[in-house]
Parts: sequence; structure tokens; C-alpha cells
Amino acid sequence: MQNKSLWRQILPFLAPYKKQFIALVIIIILVGAVDAIFPFLTKYVIDEFIVTKNFDEVYVFAIVYFAIIVMQTINIWLFISLAGKIETSVAHDVRRKSFSHLQNLSCSFYDRNSVGWLMARMTSDCERLGAIIAWGLVDIAWGLLTLVFVIIAMLILNVKLACIVLTVVPLLVVVSVFFQKLILRNYRGVRENNAQITAAFNEGIVGVHTTKTLVREEKNFEEFQKFTNKMYNSSFRASIYAAMFFPIVQIIAMAGCALAIYFGGNGVVAGAITYGTLVAFFSYVKLFFEPINHIARVFAEMQNARAAAEKIFNLLNTPVEITDDAAKGITGLKLRGEVQFCNTSFQYKQGEAVLQNFNLHVKPGQVIALVGETGSGKSTIVSLINRFYQPSQGEIRVDGENYQHYPVDWYRSQLGIVLQTPHLFSGTIAENIRYGKLDATQQEIEDAARLVYAHNFITDFPKGYETEVGEEGNLLSCGQKQLISFARAMITNPSIIIMDEATANIDTETEFYIQKAISRILSQRTCFIIAHRLSTIRSADRILVISKGQIVEDGSHHQLIEQQGFYYNLWNKNHHSLAI
Repeated sequence: MQNKSLWRQILPFLAPYKKQFIALVIIIILVGAVDAIFPFLTKYVIDEFIVTKNFDEVYVFAIVYFAIIVMQTINIWLFISLAGKIETSVAHDVRRKSFSHLQNLSCSFYDRNSVGWLMARMTSDCERLGAIIAWGLVDIAWGLLTLVFVIIAMLILNVKLACIVLTVVPLLVVVSVFFQKLILRNYRGVRENNAQITAAFNEGIVGVHTTKTLVREEKNFEEFQKFTNKMYNSSFRASIYAAMFFPIVQIIAMAGCALAIYFGGNGVVAGAITYGTLVAFFSYVKLFFEPINHIARVFAEMQNARAAAEKIFNLLNTPVEITDDAAKGITGLKLRGEVQFCNTSFQYKQGEAVLQNFNLHVKPGQVIALVGETGSGKSTIVSLINRFYQPSQGEIRVDGENYQHYPVDWYRSQLGIVLQTPHLFSGTIAENIRYGKLDATQQEIEDAARLVYAHNFITDFPKGYETEVGEEGNLLSCGQKQLISFARAMITNPSIIIMDEATANIDTETEFYIQKAISRILSQRTCFIIAHRLSTIRSADRILVISKGQIVEDGSHHQLIEQQGFYYNLWNKNHHSLAI
């Protein structure tokens, strides 16, 4: 990403804090101006008091000097306070915008990016971006303004000496540009390795049971060490270049001071300049190179922040694939549940086509079961109905209308989705059921639980609906989590129900309750079921056998048994489970 392009994206984050930033710029100007005044005061003391040995007005000078110090103290306090507020606010806004953008990205984005990569963007990179906007800009602005004031003061004192000192500036520019490229290249590697390490941390923690079961601790440590070694090497090189950069800048600065001392000393001997002017000029030379050294340090640090900013904006610039093509304002309507695939094709971002000119017409209220081998396209079909992905070609109609014309949020609110692996959030059972309808009353929560036969086991807990479920529901059994997720899906009274292998990992008793719940709730609702067990789909209106993205068999259980085809073979292999 080019530097100009990066800053064009960074600066809009300052817009909400325009007043604070303007105030900060004014404070920076005051700080730089006051810093430039002190050497003039030193010159005045030497020439008016020390050389002449006349101290009659020294008390007045002391009062003025003290007042200037107090003013500068207030300026610096405001400087730090405003910059800190802007940094914190911008980091907050960047993190909030990034999270909001993540919510709008389709599932294909998450297929391509690991959790660790995303966590690195949302945490350390957001903080560094806040720093580059607040302290990076502020520190550089302060340094540049101080340089301007100091150069003006030096030119006022002695044009010749000022020009001699400024001869080292072009060399400083060349050195800065050279080291910028080296430091930035290595800090980009640091940010990339940081994402890999975060991903490894996440996978190691989430998959700890699998790791211990397979005795993978040692191997995982070796793989993790490879990531840390890469980050160490990149960080080490960046630190080495930064460590070389600062001394080189110091050497060049000292060369400028040496030139000032040599030519300035000759000027004093020749009587061309006063002692006060020489001392003041030395102070200005030191003050001139101090912000240069400071800018050099900040500049090196900003390379790290810039690498983080590039990662953040790569995330923010990721296009949203699932968008609203229709106006809002249809929230009072209810879908009937008619679904049509019209010459629909789909392929994942990286992979072959899963569906090719797929056609299907489902009438409102029909129960459709999907059967087929792994990779046949069953889950892709229901994912397209959910609008987790967008068809590559063709269209999907719901109630006779291309479903892309419906607002995404409203459309998904009409669906009840139960997945094979239920995901519960940290909190209580009531909060997890209410997650499907945030304004649901306690009575609605309990009604949804009763509908799916979850009320009895919930009330058996000492705290009932206020029972904590733990992280990802780890304090509950798999069957209990599935029933709670089922209640969460039903609390919105959906028109279309999607069950993607919802009974695959549950016990027989929970499956029995889900079967009873299904027979109770399917009235007037369209339902798509991908099931592992025949008992779940035997009573379906239509059983579709999917192979390589196409329907190869279509009919009721009895009809397909009579055909003695693919479904018949599955039935004979195992009466209690399907190879889904």
C-alpha cells in the first residue's frame, strides 16, 4: 500500500475530533514557539547582565522567565492530554468499525482467514493505528514546527552560522529514507508473524483436548517455536536497523554542532558576534537537532505502526459480498416459505464449482431432506438459502422474488437455523435463547423452550433459566446445548427452518425430543433438513439425493425405497444412520 493512499484512509478517522485536533495543533505551535524563546532569553541574560555586570532588572527578568515556564508547563499538559484522548478515541473507532465490517462480511471471508489473523487486527494493530494517528502525527508536527521556529531564530541571530549548520540536513534526509525502507520491510514481517502466533495461541487453547488426546504437545510446541523464531528474527533486524539509525543521526548532528563551534568561536574572537549570541546559537543548534533525533525515533516506531495500519485497512477494504439491494421498511411482512433455485451455480473462492445450473422448487410448508455423500453440495445448498454465500450465477427466489431484493437482516430474521455443532455464548441460558430475539420477554423465552422440550431440563437446574452455560456452553451436555440452540432458532417464529445435521452429535433421548419438536413446529413452515439419521428424515415430504451438485433422486421415503437406487442402498447399509 502506498504511503499517500494509507494516509488518505487514516485521516478520515480524525474527522470526529476535528476541534480537539485543531486545539492540539495550536498547542503544538505554542510549545514550539516557547521552546524557541528560551535561547533568546539566555542571550539576553549573558549580554545584558553577565557581561555588563548590571543586575538591576534581573528580578523582573526572573518573574518573566518563571511565567514562561508556567505557560510551557500548561502547554505540555494540554499537549499530552489532547493527544492521549485522540489516540484512545481513534483506536476505539477503528476497532468498532473493524468489528462492524467483520459482521457484514460473508462466510467466504472467514473461510480464507484464521481467527488468529482477525484477533491480531482487532487488538494490537488497532492500538498501533491509534498511536500512528495521534502520537505519530503529533510528535512529527511538534518536531517540524520546532525546527521552523529554530531555523528562523538562527537566521535572525546569524545567517552565516545558520546556513553552515543546515548543510547537514540533506545528508539526514538521505539516511532517513534509506533506513525507512529497511525498518518498514522488517516490521511488516513482524505484523504478519504476530498474526500467525495469535492464530497458534487460539488453536492451541481451543483444541487443547484434541492436542492431549493425540499427544501433540511436543509437536505443537515445535511448530509454535518456528513462528516465534520468525518473529524474533524480523523484530531483531528491525531493532538493529533502528539502533543503527539513531547513532548515525546523532553523529550527523554532532558534526553540525562542531561546525557551529568552529565558525562561531572564530566569530567571537574576531568580534563579529557577542558571547550571548554564541551561547544562544549553541542552544539553538542543540534544539535544532533534538527534534530531528526525536522525529528519527518516532519515524522508526511509525514504521511498525504503518505495517499494522496496512493490515487494518486491508481488512476494512475487503468488499462486502452480501449486500442489500432493496429498501428497508418491510419488517411487518412474513414469508410464506416458497423457495426456488433457478439455474443456480456456485463455487467457493478457492475451489471447483459445487453447484452447476441447479434447479429446485419447494412449496410453502414442505419438509425437504437432503441426502448425499460428503462434498456432494448439501451444506452449500442450505448455506445459499441462509444467504451465507451469494450465487455465482442464476438466482434464488423466495416467495417468487429474488431473495437479493430483500434486506439481509430482515430476510435472515425469517429463518430458524440449527447447526450440527451448536454455539452458545458465555452467559445464562435465558440470554442465549434471547439472542435470537433481543426484545423477547421471559414468557417468550420459556414458551420457546417448551416448544422444543427444553423447559424441563432447564428448570431442573438450581438457577433455572439463569444458569450459566460457560464458554461455548461447555458446562452443558451436547444434547442440552442443541435444544437451547433449537429454542433460540424458534423464538422468532421463523417461516423457514434449516437443520444442518442438527441430530448428528446428540444422544437418543435428545433426538427423540427434537423429533417431537419438529412434528410440532413444522405446521405451516418450510423446512430443510440435512440429517445423519434416517429417523429424522423418514417422514419428510421429499427426500433429495444430491450427487456432485445435482439432484439424482427425488421422492418420499417409500418412493425412493421402491426405486432401489442410491437412497435404497443407504437404507440397507444402515437403518439407523446415513453417510452424510
